[in-house]
Amino acid sequence: MTAQIIDGKALAQQLRGQITSQAQQLTQAGHQPGLAVILVGDNPASQVYVANKVKACEQTGIHSVLERYPQTITETELLQHIARLNAAADIDGILVQLPLPKHIDAHKVIEAISPQKDVDGFHVASAGALLTGLTGFRPCTPAGCMEMLKSIGYPIKGKHAVVIGRSNIVGKPMALMLLEKSATVTICHSATPDLSHFTKDADIIVAAVGKAKLITADMVKPGAVVIDVGMNRDETGKLCGDVDYDSVKEVAGWITPVPGGVGPMTITMLLVNTIESAQHRLKANQ
Repeated sequence: MTAQIIDGKALAQQLRGQITSQAQQLTQAGHQPGLAVILVGDNPASQVYVANKVKACEQTGIHSVLERYPQTITETELLQHIARLNAAADIDGILVQLPLPKHIDAHKVIEAISPQKDVDGFHVASAGALLTGLTGFRPCTPAGCMEMLKSIGYPIKGKHAVVIGRSNIVGKPMALMLLEKSATVTICHSATPDLSHFTKDADIIVAAVGKAKLITADMVKPGAVVIDVGMNRDETGKLCGDVDYDSVKEVAGWITPVPGGVGPMTITMLLVNTIESAQHRLKANQ
């Protein structure tokens, strides 16, 4: 059995068509959605991520503002810029590209963003809303994973989901979103002994640990859905995920590729959150 591929690129394009339509409607109603992206320093990977986000905004009709600051910016100065964007009427979402320089407290910076503009879904208020089942912005990568499961019509209720990874950005919110859909969730991580004991029993595996080709075919139950959040380089320097794609696709029922899987969906969900924020702001001002 060869797994069916969950094409994140195709799904992202489909959703971006809807986003473009929504952005046009909002603009015609007098409020063009706006996203501000803050980039500190000159980290090459961060520059690529930010460029992709700005490009996605341009393609869908969302007004984007890119604010670049030197590595030497002080924490106080950065917080002042965030305060200004919090008050800006034409900005619906604020994103600070991580990582930040060591002299800046990333947690303090994230908490300085207004929860109403926290389109990354990292604010404590957003995390609390997810934990307690209230509406709020969901972190983009796990939200994208949920959209991928939805796109294949997979019945999550009652299924056993194993999430590998416990970060605040992916692992923890992913587990909560699956729990919200009535899955039985197991969270594994770097200190979990005998990882395969858990993965072999999983109907859904979400690998988000950052270790190249960690999940191999013998660790996967036949027919399972395997979602690969990893972004690594293998021994030849080729881009790969946390899943040994070539072997696992012969066992799994569904699988996401790297690249072209979760990655395009992450940026798309950022746009979805920005549109949602703009809709709320327009409604509040009417």
